[in-house]
Amino acid sequence: MNAWPIGVFTSIDAGLGVKLEVVDELNIPTIQLHAPHAPTRTEKHAQLFLDQIRSLGVELTAVFGGFNGESYADIPTVTRTVGLVPAETRQTRLEEMKHIADFAKRLGCSVVALHLGFIPEGSDSKLFSEVVEVTRVLLDYIARNDQCLHLETGQESAEGLVDFIKHVDRANLFVNFDPANMILYGTGDPIEAVRILGEYIRSVHCKDATWAENPGKEWGCEVPLGAGQVDMEEYLRALHSVGYHGPLTIEREIPSEPIRQKQEIKHAVDLLTELRSKILV
Repeated sequence: MNAWPIGVFTSIDAGLGVKLEVVDELNIPTIQLHAPHAPTRTEKHAQLFLDQIRSLGVELTAVFGGFNGESYADIPTVTRTVGLVPAETRQTRLEEMKHIADFAKRLGCSVVALHLGFIPEGSDSKLFSEVVEVTRVLLDYIARNDQCLHLETGQESAEGLVDFIKHVDRANLFVNFDPANMILYGTGDPIEAVRILGEYIRSVHCKDATWAENPGKEWGCEVPLGAGQVDMEEYLRALHSVGYHGPLTIEREIPSEPIRQKQEIKHAVDLLTELRSKILV
């Protein structure tokens, strides 16, 4: 794989990613996939999906988990509902992530990823210890599949995420870095966060956003790539400086506006292609 191939976040029957038709139309070589609903996570459906992406010459680089009952309506709701942090759904979701990992294995994919949820800052709380333990259980399970887990950034500071990774202490735990999420959640400057998390970054999203008036209490605003406050050129230069040269996966989740979605992804492809040629000289 050449340095920084373009990618896009996709879906089959779950999640807000684009369909493979858009991937084909825009000639995008790599994808991340939101895991489909449980009835679709079968050997038969895996083979059908593999046949489809192989016919398009597309490489699958990660399978993302997601769960019923999650909501991104606002920051307090995310805290209450997302990932493996909420205690009342933790064990059920752990088992579902194992199932998703097995489906990813059927697809020949060695990377599973998810929003873990709001990890408590500081290692002295009971909740922090519980989240460390459930993460270890998942990591040990997927290690038997020769898989790694990538945690998506945004819901904690870069320093907090590094601390969490060190406490988990497993060799197959890494980061899917999303710069816009740092702004949307108000958790830190994305460029500085790349430098802090550098050795753990194994996949990335290319997404843009603007800061809220009250960061960390109110949502920022997601905007088309290049129209926000990430500074995409500096973002790519920071990734280059920490040695990341994997896929640049565009995430633009507005499925209710498919024409606009495709146009904005096409613009993102053009922008990333231009910046890539400028930086990788």
